[in-house]
Amino acid sequence: MLMLGFLAAVPYSGIDINLPALAATGETLGVSPSEVGLTMSAFMLSLAVAPLIYGPVSDRFGRKPVIAFGIALFVVASLACAVAQSLPALLISRFVQGLGAASTAMTFAIIRDLFNEATARGKIANMVVAINVVTVIAPTAGAALLTIGGWRSIYAVQAGIGALLLLAVILGFAESARLDPANRLEPEIVIRSYLRVLTHPVSRAYILVGAAGGAAVFAYVTGSSLFFIGVVGLRPDQYGLIFSACSAAVMGGALLDGRLGRLGVSAASILTIGLTLSAAAGAGLLAITLAGSAQPAVVAMLLMAVALAFGMTMPNIMNATMEPLPDIAGAVSAAAGSVQMTAGAAASGLVAVLFDVRSALSMAAVIAGSSLLALIAYCLLARPAEGRIHSRVVEAPAAIGGAAHAQDCRVPRQEPNWSQRS
Repeated sequence: MLMLGFLAAVPYSGIDINLPALAATGETLGVSPSEVGLTMSAFMLSLAVAPLIYGPVSDRFGRKPVIAFGIALFVVASLACAVAQSLPALLISRFVQGLGAASTAMTFAIIRDLFNEATARGKIANMVVAINVVTVIAPTAGAALLTIGGWRSIYAVQAGIGALLLLAVILGFAESARLDPANRLEPEIVIRSYLRVLTHPVSRAYILVGAAGGAAVFAYVTGSSLFFIGVVGLRPDQYGLIFSACSAAVMGGALLDGRLGRLGVSAASILTIGLTLSAAAGAGLLAITLAGSAQPAVVAMLLMAVALAFGMTMPNIMNATMEPLPDIAGAVSAAAGSVQMTAGAAASGLVAVLFDVRSALSMAAVIAGSSLLALIAYCLLARPAEGRIHSRVVEAPAAIGGAAHAQDCRVPRQEPNWSQRS
């Protein structure tokens, strides 16, 4: 399970570890740091697009070959980044690097392959913890590598880590997917699979909830550095402490979710609490920013609250998204990851474009709006959709066995086990 967490962290580490090296890369290639920032956009674009291909392929041929191929591509592209002599070459290499890293989105489908609804929720929470262990370390590691060996060494180390992960996948992973030879990989079948995902009321609703929640986090990632370094004037190492504290808050939220789950607290209750906390923290951040009283310490605390809420809710959102359609879990995971990454990239760009150089307003507005949208989507779309399908399931025995039997079926129960109905 720890290895799955490290695999799932590859896309995020590919963003965070390179943040300290933007200026140094620009000096070497003769371009500005903002132009080097386009490499982040290229990486994120491929992260949004590639899973749409990997998902159906993994449903047909298995998770292991898809992840192995992606990690191998990541290694080759990382080496290409390390030797790039121009910005266009680096942009292309980063795009290909993202194509490889995107394959690790299938780790969430592996969880769904192996475990039932209740267990999968805790396993996904553990993966979120592992992801954020990496994101805590990545910026500091990037800065250290920059000092020791220059920006090219960062990509070289990524290639080395990728090679180790590839070896672990080849030697230590067994196939988890239940492969159906009749599942042909044809365009109309692939399109039909994605239509099933996007038209299923529960999966579609939770994809929207996850995308909005992810947008809030990406707005923080972009906006926090602009505010704390560009406006407040903190040194990069001081900002790194705040970034690490927020990553630790995500880990704390995931651990709390796992603990509450073992105590019998329902996923619905945790989602309600977490999404409400995120919306309240976002609204508070916007309010103090508009009032002109956004003290750095208060801003940091509110961002940690958003991060804590994200850690609490994301395992439950991912699990609920995949639960209704276990036979195409790869396509579901791919669609959810693609939509979330697209929403995150849009939020990140919006924060940067609207940044006014003197306040946290653009970050606060996007976080507040995204968090509120996530809460609304959950309350008005996801919960009602689950309720309608649950009602149809419990009413079915009445049509077969009569009113008395139907009454026996309407007993209080825990989260719906979609795997028994798909």
